[in-house]
Amino acid sequence: MGKIAFVFSGQGAQKPGMGLSLYESAPAAREVFDRLEALRPGLKELCFHGEAEELGITKNTQPALFAVELAAAAALRAAGVEPAMDAGFSLGEITALTDSGAADAETGFRLVCRRAELMQADAEANPGGMAAVLKLTDEQVEAVCAGIEGAYPVNYNCPGQVSVACKKESLPELSAAVKAAGGRAVPLKVSGGFHSPYMANAAKAFGEAVRAETLREPALPLYSDYTALPYEGNFAELLSRQICNPVRWQSLVKNMIAAGADTFVELGPGKTLCGLINKIDPAVRTLHVEDAESLLETVKEAGVC
Repeated sequence: MGKIAFVFSGQGAQKPGMGLSLYESAPAAREVFDRLEALRPGLKELCFHGEAEELGITKNTQPALFAVELAAAAALRAAGVEPAMDAGFSLGEITALTDSGAADAETGFRLVCRRAELMQADAEANPGGMAAVLKLTDEQVEAVCAGIEGAYPVNYNCPGQVSVACKKESLPELSAAVKAAGGRAVPLKVSGGFHSPYMANAAKAFGEAVRAETLREPALPLYSDYTALPYEGNFAELLSRQICNPVRWQSLVKNMIAAGADTFVELGPGKTLCGLINKIDPAVRTLHVEDAESLLETVKEAGVC
């Protein structure tokens, strides 16, 4: 029998109203939201009733998504669905760190808040943007970036999709170069050039923040975006390098499958990671939890009831 992997959404998945249905229907989710609300009053209002523009500000986006993701995981665990391994995309890796038992909810939340502040500061100091490049190979995307000053391939998402970070003013040039190569560039809902050298200061400072916290060995395999492999205790190094280096999502998912995962449950708004995973390996099953309805459906599909 295969294993269940929990995977946690990244920035860009946020949307107004996220988490409200879980809060109203799942006691375990409610407990998570209430614990985090005590640390950052107004968090629930931001998640449940915040406008898209407010949710799109990095210092708001990351803590809000963390809360929704951790609440979804708590609700799913309370319903009897347990993961055999954890991973998260970008900020989702902090939620995965917490779900794995390496950090408690309060520590994980402090870390994600600090990460968000640092990344927003770097984004403001180095205005940048990101686009998902479709229909080109990794090598073609790398060649396009090599021809544009300050452009970097940063997220290797799935076959035929690589995200690129660049200067904000270079986005039109990037789009034209991608089109000329036979691909398509889709702008992303982010406020900076994440996972690139534009985030070098944030990466360094976040490493110091991680080292100041007490973390434990995870209770289950926890996969790193930076290496695409399970952690081996080097939390500060991996979490800081992840901020200014590419996310190796395609390799990470393949490694989880090789370790026995055949069911992936995305925790957080939307089904972006489910779509990427289906393109990486159509043979695996993907489920998701973002609200009361999807929670019930996933519990049913997982065979718990």
